Amino acid sequence: SPPVIPTAMSKSAKPDKNPAGYVDRWYHAKIWHGFEFFAWMRLLIRNRFAVGWHMVPAAIIITFFSIFHTLLRGVQWLLLGIPLMRAKIEKPPVFIIGHWRSGTTLLHELMVLDDRHIFPNTYQCFAPNHFLISEWIATRLFGFLMPKQRPMDNMAMGWKRPQEDEFALCALGQPSPYWTIAFPNHPPQFQEYLDLKQVPPAAVARWQKTLLRFMQHLSFRRSDKRLILKSPTHTARVRVLLDLFPDARFIHIVRDPYTVYASTVNLWKKMYQAEGLQRPKYEGLEEYVFNTFIQMYDAFEGDRHLLNERQFYEIRYEDLVADPIGQLRAIYEQLDLGDFEPAIPALERYLEETGDYKTNRYEITDELRAQVTKRWARYIQQFGYGDATAAVQGGSNSDSDNKDAPAA
Repeated sequence: SPPVIPTAMSKSAKPDKNPAGYVDRWYHAKIWHGFEFFAWMRLLIRNRFAVGWHMVPAAIIITFFSIFHTLLRGVQWLLLGIPLMRAKIEKPPVFIIGHWRSGTTLLHELMVLDDRHIFPNTYQCFAPNHFLISEWIATRLFGFLMPKQRPMDNMAMGWKRPQEDEFALCALGQPSPYWTIAFPNHPPQFQEYLDLKQVPPAAVARWQKTLLRFMQHLSFRRSDKRLILKSPTHTARVRVLLDLFPDARFIHIVRDPYTVYASTVNLWKKMYQAEGLQRPKYEGLEEYVFNTFIQMYDAFEGDRHLLNERQFYEIRYEDLVADPIGQLRAIYEQLDLGDFEPAIPALERYLEETGDYKTNRYEITDELRAQVTKRWARYIQQFGYGDATAAVQGGSNSDSDNKDAPAA
């Protein structure tokens, strides 16, 4: 696991100012509110119940929620257990992969505009144990539990918006690097689950079974539609995902690494602040970002040869923003996703509605720029970002995506 040590680059412990529109309320749902009881207990026990005093009331509330989730899971099984066991995923799923802040959520949102596709939404990832029997009523009664914007950018939030399946895996009890978000002052947790390479085979099989079950639930009574999933963590898991779905499609998105670095640091600061059960100190965060990126792309580069041309499409974020319809047309054609023409009207409406989206800007020092250039050199050269330093002259980066950070 990446070492947790203070670095010379940790010049500010405070995350950037919250974007306009985001308001943090004590009653807003956190990731951990969706955990079933046994998963919640494993998280607490692993971290020796080191909950900050200011978060003790929230931890008590989460405990009651976890019991409720566990009971509802049983109810859902009694009502739908046998049909769910028979549920099929008929079409090869599409996995959108790439590092955090590379544009994965922007691409996800564009892909799921096609009504021939389905996707996990925020509620389904928050309550994966019972969403089939609770989603209709819960999303109507408890909309106020969601902030209107995400803490790290101006992106809208809501129960029905596309979400990362990694959060569902967490709530279902699977270990994940995201457990670090709960206890950010502890060493990074379950980094071996980023790529699953050092995880015992029996544990990998459990992880695969959990993901498959969640995807079956998503496809229940909708097996004629194609599942589109997005989680940056899956970038390092291509081999394991192919074991489950040999004909799966993968779309890999890359982006200017200098922007990715600055935006990812800001992402984790905001997530630790908004979702953490401790007051975060952010010690060693920059080193964590550097090392996790390297671990992710070492695994990805080792596995990409397993994908044939019909299964894999690689795209630069900058090209997607410049010509979203043209890039999606190319994705559909190469991955054999069907006729692209029916998807165009919804894409055009989305692009018109989001045309005035305002982005964040970040400062990156010359020292950090040199560190990124040195430590992520393979990525920079492989994906054509050798001249990317010109884009950040003057020490400022524009986070012109702001649409791919995880949200609870």
